[in-house]
Amino acid sequence: MNPQQDLFDPLAREVLAVAPGRAHDLARLRVLARTQAAPTITVVGKYNHGKSRLLNELMGRDVFAVADRRETVTLSEHHHAELRWLDAPGLDADVALQDDSHAQEATWLQADVRLFVHAAKEGELDAAETHLLQALRQDQQRTRRQTLFVLTQVDQMSDDEQLAKVSAAIQTQAPGLRLHPVSSTRHRSGVEGGKSLLLQRSGIPALQALLREVVEQVPAAREHERGLLFTEIGQQLQHQQAAVEATLLALRQRQQQQRHDFEQGLQAVLKKVHQDLLPIVELQGDDPALLPDSASDEFRLTAGKRERARIHVAYSRACIAIRAHLIQHGVEGLPASQRTSVASLDTVMVAVLGVSIKYRADLRRQFCEPAGQAQLMASFLHYYELSEDRQALQQQILRSEAERHAHERALRALARLREGAGA
Repeated sequence: MNPQQDLFDPLAREVLAVAPGRAHDLARLRVLARTQAAPTITVVGKYNHGKSRLLNELMGRDVFAVADRRETVTLSEHHHAELRWLDAPGLDADVALQDDSHAQEATWLQADVRLFVHAAKEGELDAAETHLLQALRQDQQRTRRQTLFVLTQVDQMSDDEQLAKVSAAIQTQAPGLRLHPVSSTRHRSGVEGGKSLLLQRSGIPALQALLREVVEQVPAAREHERGLLFTEIGQQLQHQQAAVEATLLALRQRQQQQRHDFEQGLQAVLKKVHQDLLPIVELQGDDPALLPDSASDEFRLTAGKRERARIHVAYSRACIAIRAHLIQHGVEGLPASQRTSVASLDTVMVAVLGVSIKYRADLRRQFCEPAGQAQLMASFLHYYELSEDRQALQQQILRSEAERHAHERALRALARLREGAGA
């Protein structure tokens, strides 16, 4: 493994962290990173359609197992004539035995050229073949990886007219498809018997010549596919990053707007409380509320009792106004770390203002003097930021920031992969 290949996996993981759907494309890019690798020809088709026999004839040697029963159940490869030949399980592969994954790897991950094999004796394509062929032709337009349709076992047709009917039926299913009829049996007989006419009628020499032309186009196709995949992945990452940035911006704006609304509203409430308390706190002379009641005053309405009642009512109204604003913005209970065994005390109002009734001097200091008002603003803002809604919003922002950083890392990783691939 070369250093570039060693570096590929950790960089790919950075991309996959935010674009898991690109796992196959990154795996393909890993294959394409092996720039000196031999062009790979993969045979694709159903079981018993002559795939292995075709490969043997194309290479001129028996290296792939041929049988009338299901033989190819794994990914087989052979290197010959500076080419890599792959024989994979058929389209009717057994998923339980992992045959299907081998077929998928050979067709979509490893192949530079696909030979789509269909036996002429089977007539037109079935649904699975039609679907795969359509996908391969679409992929050829996109990536320039070529697919050649090989109609095998043509020697088993009764005559040329029957072969023409089958060919026409297939071309109706796949308009514009070029068919390459071959007979591995004829080719083998022609080789063994030295019969040049039989060799030509087998279609194998023509297919070999076409393959040589197609293989010459593989380097350019690989370069195109590399550029295509890097561009597509990059565009997806940029699109996702833009969406994350937009979400993060919206969350931060929402966070700022909410705080602004809370702060402005609280200032308005405290200003009104201040104005409402001025008649109470601006008392000239002695404060009757400070005069203690005697035992004989227990059942009498004294000036001190009346004054303390006025202070109590004014303080209660101030608390009601402030609490209404807090509740409106979801600021009621204390954070878990400050809760006590007495649930009634676990409120922001108690934490900031306490539980005792205030004296006139306390009201003045707390609600009417600049230092007291500033302290109230700071305390309530503190608990506002600790409220459940604000904490939930902050967690959303942190997650969005983490997503943004992950996308930044992914884009850097993709740039390094592209630089290493020279795409």
